[in-house]
Amino acid sequence: MFPTYARRLTTALVAALVLAGCTGDGDEKKSVPSPTKFTVPTAGPASSLGQTEGALNLVAPAGYVETGRTDKSADWVTPFTKATGCKVEVTLTSGPDETASLMASGRYDGVAATGDVALRLVNQGTVAPVNTTLVPGYAQVVPGLKDKPWYTVDGVRFGVPVGRSANVLLWRTDVVTKPLTSWQSVYQAGSPYQGRVTAPETPMTIADAAQYLKTARPELGIRSPYALTEAQLDAVVETLKIQRKLAGGYWTDYRQAVPAFTSKRVVVGQTSLAIAQLTKASGAPVQSAVPAEGSTGTSTTWMLGAKAPHPNCMYRWMDHVLSPTVNARMAEWLGIAPATAAACAKTTDRSWCRTFHATDEPFYAKVAMQTAPLVDCRDDRGTTCTSYGTWSEAWKRAVG
Repeated sequence: MFPTYARRLTTALVAALVLAGCTGDGDEKKSVPSPTKFTVPTAGPASSLGQTEGALNLVAPAGYVETGRTDKSADWVTPFTKATGCKVEVTLTSGPDETASLMASGRYDGVAATGDVALRLVNQGTVAPVNTTLVPGYAQVVPGLKDKPWYTVDGVRFGVPVGRSANVLLWRTDVVTKPLTSWQSVYQAGSPYQGRVTAPETPMTIADAAQYLKTARPELGIRSPYALTEAQLDAVVETLKIQRKLAGGYWTDYRQAVPAFTSKRVVVGQTSLAIAQLTKASGAPVQSAVPAEGSTGTSTTWMLGAKAPHPNCMYRWMDHVLSPTVNARMAEWLGIAPATAAACAKTTDRSWCRTFHATDEPFYAKVAMQTAPLVDCRDDRGTTCTSYGTWSEAWKRAVG
């Protein structure tokens, strides 16, 4: 039987999959172009808060704005509304392009921006700087999540992080008898596990291959797995073509990844920490690790809309999601480490923060957290890097 956290996480993931389809209409899924070069707004963030406006309109992936409909224990909207008078409405989004399009409308107060889109929103000017002194909970955020490049530009913060997680190498110990210390087995031709390798089916898997090549092929000069020039991206595509020949299948959610490992259809591959824990809880003999080349990870940021109709409610929401009890509930619901150490004392599963390395900075020092691919490299290479749209086309070339 799954432990309590695994049952809860399974419920949450099912809910996310069901609700992910309830997004905006087709017109709102059109890609929104982003400027080539960052332009940080000249107007600074708010210096004080006023009365709440009675409403809050959010954009978020499924699972970030819960009302207890799926599980009574997952409800951080009701207490927020009672405390602030802000009635919450949420529009669910299924990916970075849709998120960018929704926020471009100017109708929303805030967004739970995943790492693959947060900087893109900053770049297109649809989110505003945030004065974190007006968000008391930000002071409690763990050091490894403060002032990070996926939501901070030129020292200006554009939101508050709600947690983090890492991607790991997972393998079956009854087939792979020696602990793996490198990503070689999932990227190199001649892998002994050909036909039984797996990886996420998303363009962001490009970053995982780039993280491997950063060490395996230093002559490529990869600085960040999220800031790739055309030449570097082409090299990654060739590596992914090799992986395609090794793959026994790709996964888009835990319903594909966990059974693939438990049935031995795949025996090694990349998963999230949450999927690794679910696979262990299912009884499969598996082990996971961050290999020597490092790994990638994800952190979602609550951001303020540039034209937010209800900014006071949004500021209070950002503080609400960082309160210890709410941050703990969100972490367990989403399968991530909470953003604050104080939340660790509030988790239902007392081992949660240890399992997800909540305050383990040496662990996360090996993890390159997801940052939106942009033309602007954000270094001395200028605007010679590749955007998410280019990555999407490259992913199609790599895996067909």
